[in-house]
Amino acid sequence: MINLSLLLSVTLGFLIICSLLSSRKTIVVHRLGAPRTIVTANPENVEYILKTNFANFPKGKPFTELLGDFLGLGIFNVDGDTWSTQRKLASHEFSARSLREFVVKVLEDEVDNRLIPILENAAENGGILDMQEVLKRFGFDTICKVSLGMDPFCLDLSRPPPPLAAAFDAASEFSAMRGTAPIPAVWKLKKVLNVGSEKDLKDAVGLVRGHVDEIIRSKKKKINGGDLLSRFLESGVGDEMVRDMVISFLMAGRDTTSAAVTWLLWLLTSHRGIENRAVEEVLSVRNGRLGYDDLKGMNFVKACLCESMRLYPPVVWDSKHAANDDVLPDGTRVYRGNRVTYFQYGMGRMEKLWGEDRMEFRPDRWFDENGAVKTVSPYKFPVFQAGPRVCLGKEMAFIQMKYVVASVLSRFEFEPVRKEQPVFVPLLTAYMAGGFNVRVRRRGQQ
Repeated sequence: MINLSLLLSVTLGFLIICSLLSSRKTIVVHRLGAPRTIVTANPENVEYILKTNFANFPKGKPFTELLGDFLGLGIFNVDGDTWSTQRKLASHEFSARSLREFVVKVLEDEVDNRLIPILENAAENGGILDMQEVLKRFGFDTICKVSLGMDPFCLDLSRPPPPLAAAFDAASEFSAMRGTAPIPAVWKLKKVLNVGSEKDLKDAVGLVRGHVDEIIRSKKKKINGGDLLSRFLESGVGDEMVRDMVISFLMAGRDTTSAAVTWLLWLLTSHRGIENRAVEEVLSVRNGRLGYDDLKGMNFVKACLCESMRLYPPVVWDSKHAANDDVLPDGTRVYRGNRVTYFQYGMGRMEKLWGEDRMEFRPDRWFDENGAVKTVSPYKFPVFQAGPRVCLGKEMAFIQMKYVVASVLSRFEFEPVRKEQPVFVPLLTAYMAGGFNVRVRRRGQQ
């Protein structure tokens, strides 16, 4: 795993340097045995790929093969009519106010009864806590409650992660390893032979699907909840499609929000003035328990989250595959079958896009001169994708991140154990190498 982390970090650095040196903010990569790859950090190209000529840039077979064993025919791994059908169904459910209220209720229970007591105990005993692990477990409990209507009790630090969570970790890691193979034939041969990481992936996926299938069978006997699984089953969708859909949502919602909050909390430890402003906003908006309307009013907290995700996006890059020959707006030629990747991490570091202070953590860049929240093009800041495939869970993600940040910062301060810059490792979801180990203090305590 160390070698994989190092390889991915080196690759990330290489792509940043190449993108910065390119006048078009686009580079073409040739690898033996792999399709010609275009990597772009140009917003005009991103808009063309994700919106203007959306039909010519599907996920494509090479991409869906990488995640196919894990995600099956889930919404994040399909194109065409299958994607369109799932998108319409999911879009209807995600727009329901009842789901937003259900999410807030789940967050209230998980924060008050599990997350806060863990932090209180750490503050009382002076121990060291890995906030990345805590938030990751919190995220898994929350997304399981929202998506499946079940509680895995992952946020119990006295026990190892439950089998479903461990299997999700393994399936994500081994799926990501496919993408690092020198040529696709390497992992495909291992799959045929059922050896090494491919055998481990098969075992992990079998465990994940087995758990979800059992939950579906149990849920069908008595559908009674506001969770996504209940909603999908009530719509009459077949069991296999429902399973693949909820697995996709579990993967998308599990680590992305926890990664974003982890990096924000780390940034705030070296920007105490910004942290104080966030706390002041929370205290001024909060009126007793946090409600949906309270969360919507936290514009500075949202700006902090956006600024953190600009510098440390949970998903570093995303790829499509050209269905036909094409030319991008900057003149780069694309041939049928080419892999076309837009590079969120690199875009967040472009002087042309964000100015000379692009490497600084400055949430005020998200406000105009009158103090109103700026409307920033999603093609300049595509952390939630954009166009027809824009993330359906974007609002839910901000609800969860704001709720956690507000609940935690209003009560506690963190002091990192390590003073050096953490290493950013891009897997399916990026993470902080070695965790985010901190000492916890009650806010205002010396």
